[in-house]
Amino acid sequence: MGERFERHKQPWTSDELQKLHILAGKGQSLRAIAKALGRSEESTKDRAKADGLKLTKLH
Repeated sequence: MGERFERHKQPWTSDELQKLHILAGKGQSLRAIAKALGRSEESTKDRAKADGLKLTKLH
């Protein structure tokens, strides 16, 4: 917790969406993808779900 995201409620760019699809396709975890995109895990999860992507969870 404690992390603050300066990009709160910012629209997704086409570059971010492309990176999300690539990382999800490689089987990256939700946490790793969110960190790579500089977005919250919740935002990343919601966008992936909207795009019909499956994300792996950390075990």
